[in-house]
Amino acid sequence: MKKYNLSSITGVLFKNSVAAEQDNSDSNKQDPHVGREDENTDRGNWSSKREYMLSMIGYAVGLGNVWRFPYLAYKHGGGAFLIPYTIMLAVAGLPLFLESSFGQFCSQGPINVWKSVPILQGVGMLMMLVSTFVAIYYNVIIAYSIYYLFASFQHPLPWSAKPCNSTVTYNITVAALNVTAENQTCKNEFSAGQSPSEKYWDEVVLQRTSSMDETGPVVWHLALCLLLAWILVGAALFKGIKSSGKVVYFTATFPYIVLFILLIRGVTLEGAKDGIEFYIGSKSNLTKLADSEVWKDAATQIFFSLSIAWGGLTALSSYNKFHNNCYQDSIVVCITNCGTSVFAGFAIFSILGYMAHIYQKPVSEVADAGFGLAFIAYPAALSELPISPLWSILFFVMLITLGLDSQFAGIEVITTCLQDANPKLLKSKRGIVTTVVCIVLFLLGLPCVTRAGIYWVNLIDTFCAGWILLVAGLLEVLGLSILYGGNRFIKDIEMMIGSKSTLFWLWWRACWFFITPVVLSIILVWSLYTFTSPTYGSVAYPKWGIALGWCMTAFCLIWIPILAVWKVCKASGGPWQRIKAACSPTEDWGPYLECHRGERYGTRGATDANIFVISNKSTRL
Repeated sequence: MKKYNLSSITGVLFKNSVAAEQDNSDSNKQDPHVGREDENTDRGNWSSKREYMLSMIGYAVGLGNVWRFPYLAYKHGGGAFLIPYTIMLAVAGLPLFLESSFGQFCSQGPINVWKSVPILQGVGMLMMLVSTFVAIYYNVIIAYSIYYLFASFQHPLPWSAKPCNSTVTYNITVAALNVTAENQTCKNEFSAGQSPSEKYWDEVVLQRTSSMDETGPVVWHLALCLLLAWILVGAALFKGIKSSGKVVYFTATFPYIVLFILLIRGVTLEGAKDGIEFYIGSKSNLTKLADSEVWKDAATQIFFSLSIAWGGLTALSSYNKFHNNCYQDSIVVCITNCGTSVFAGFAIFSILGYMAHIYQKPVSEVADAGFGLAFIAYPAALSELPISPLWSILFFVMLITLGLDSQFAGIEVITTCLQDANPKLLKSKRGIVTTVVCIVLFLLGLPCVTRAGIYWVNLIDTFCAGWILLVAGLLEVLGLSILYGGNRFIKDIEMMIGSKSTLFWLWWRACWFFITPVVLSIILVWSLYTFTSPTYGSVAYPKWGIALGWCMTAFCLIWIPILAVWKVCKASGGPWQRIKAACSPTEDWGPYLECHRGERYGTRGATDANIFVISNKSTRL
């Protein structure tokens, strides 16, 4: 060991003290409350807090808020459903949403953030792979919306035609793309019991085959719409958060304007009262609360609606400044997301009530979830309104903007992980990385725009965006609360937002250590126990399709044990020492910038020459 004389030690102390004071001065100049320049010049920061919040809200508020929550509410007792929904927000939503604070703390994406618990780094890989699979088909849904948007510039709307027979054909021109879809004669296999809007969806838009075994050719008008969707995503993300942060001013706010307009229009229609009452009014059924299925659906809706364990929350928050109030942000985003779901239900069901009145049917027979609501039931209702093209245009622009916000964050997960893995090589190539990712995912998405494409979309959604996320969420909360340490996690948050009382953290400790893991475990076991092979309507999937779906699930999950074993093997010592090392933070874990590492994390990469560092922010003994 080297020896130091008094003068050399004094010199080192003085030099490092001055350097630390300079670092503190620079940090104060770059405090989010003082200036807007990038605090982290290596990775960059959001241009403003407003852009971050709009991006987070846009990510959390997606298509599920419009086409799934209202359906679940009326299915499970109307207003009574809000009780388990709110409870699950408190015990499963908010505790896990604070994963965003972990990304902000270390300024890393969903893979590198697991330097805190290296043995669980496969969870970050799982999140990235899930985001990749979902990005493939999610943009296909946006492509459907783009196609309907172009088709809406006609009067009457093409799906408002009378039920077709053997001599009637549909013809649709997408003027903006100079593409004319081939005339499609109504086929006997789809004709029985179908509405005009359903026929249009199956035979004109999808040109759907009778099963997944019949792939058919690429549907070129959908392929071109998919290309346009990827161009929009690539252009918005070309400069990373610096460009997407500007786009969200429109994409995150416009859906609220449209929902408000549709609500005002909807409540003035005859039959709207019946729709709203069916949704959440006087027909609420409190006895439904005794049904365990209601609680399961409430928990899963909260989990997926908030986009927990997808990696996007971590990726977006990693570009925050260190002292941003991540705790407050999490509360605001969660409440906004859930409030949007409830608000959207009023807008949706007021018009579905009008549709039920027109067709003299119960609301339950016109209400649906997923594709049925977005591309069959609701377009059919809009076609009955005066000036129907206007309402249709607004609705599909709303769907596009809702989808784009979520897609932005999904692609951000992929690019952030790639850049964090190779920061020196890819730091200055953000635009190239984004372009390559978009091109590759566009090509991978082409099977989803064949005539059997809807089966692929439904298959990926079932096997890559279902219970597999519950696995990621459960491992995340167990890893943070047990292996990393819930109390240590709390101290990390306090380094960013300031010290809080023990009482302040009482509820969060209860959730992280017990309530949330138990709730997620029950939902996961139940989801696996009740899992059934997917179908699209009455069409069953072939055995090879189901097998392929399980292969996609296995490909995402297998990285958890692979990376865990690799981390253990890479460590030194005996078996127990290796496991213990793989469960402990790496040497470079902690805040990204030296000026934020404080006494708890010291100086990254300390050497003998700077073992003794004394300043008002960092000390290593």
